[in-house]
Amino acid sequence: MPNKKNNNNLVPVGDLLGQVEKMREKSVTKRRIEENARPGETYEQVASRLRQNDDKMANQTTQKKNPSIRKPPKGDEQLDFFVPTLYDVGTKDSRSIMDVAVFRLSKKDKRAGEVIRYDLPDGHVQVSAGAAGMASVWDYDLVLMAVSHLTEAMNRYREGKGDKPGRVFHPHVADILKFCRRSDGGRQKDDLVDALIRLNTTHVAVERVRKSRNGHAETVSEGESLISRYKVIASAATGKPESVEIELPDWLYKEVVEAKNPDVLTVHPDFFLIEPGIGRFIYRLARRAAGKRQAKWSFQTVYERSGSTGTPKKFTFTIRKLIEANDLPEYDLAEEAGQSGPLLVMTYRGNELMVNGS
Repeated sequence: MPNKKNNNNLVPVGDLLGQVEKMREKSVTKRRIEENARPGETYEQVASRLRQNDDKMANQTTQKKNPSIRKPPKGDEQLDFFVPTLYDVGTKDSRSIMDVAVFRLSKKDKRAGEVIRYDLPDGHVQVSAGAAGMASVWDYDLVLMAVSHLTEAMNRYREGKGDKPGRVFHPHVADILKFCRRSDGGRQKDDLVDALIRLNTTHVAVERVRKSRNGHAETVSEGESLISRYKVIASAATGKPESVEIELPDWLYKEVVEAKNPDVLTVHPDFFLIEPGIGRFIYRLARRAAGKRQAKWSFQTVYERSGSTGTPKKFTFTIRKLIEANDLPEYDLAEEAGQSGPLLVMTYRGNELMVNGS
């Protein structure tokens, strides 16, 4: 017969998962506070300032006539629920790839079979789309989630608190939608399948000139898809996907797992609420170029690095709408006159500034 006493001591799986999630929330919140602390501030002062900034941004968003940030879905958690990580194509010595769009920024234009080429000072990046269309900046949310969990798993492994993670990520569809701050609807679930196909068939090739071990210059060409493989497990009764498997490409996995200092950057949770694709690109650009300081880029350079199919005039109009709304997470946007045309000024909120120009 079952032991009654032991049964009474068992913790329901749901309660256990809830406890684990609460511990994770506390850890992530602590990390965010530590990263944003100013000299002389106490833990409580930093936490209070971040809450005030988040509340201010939320109020500004509701007051804008043309906000860039959409409303969170029903049941969305608090902003400190998670702090995902941002990773872009390339090894540690090719971080300039973070300044180009390796995906399309338009929801309407699928760009099937198209190629985008970015010429850089020491080489070029080429993005090629398959028949299903080029992966979008919204599709890339799945890569961000996979890298976020891989980074956390590696941190636990290095601390001796878990096993070394593999390349395959096994999330439930509901967890993906929650992480990406999307509504839990049937269409959203179906769209995930299309996103996985596009990520798997969008190829990124990189050619760069670098110094070899003997000091001679050499050209290195390499390329992979945004994800190596995927599997979708659906309900036989409804046909709706319930969970997926995502295998990260070798270059990305090695960078997070083998590098001493993985080239990852944190993303504000509201990144997933940015509605315009160009807005998402500019946030990523600011995160990479400005960091916790300030960066100035010409409108023309931003246009060239975005891979946009629109005209420069239309692109400039969109940038000015973003500047007018000025509601992107973490960064204030402004326009400044430059010698060769207007400049986009991206300024991190809240710190003393040093300027990084490009």
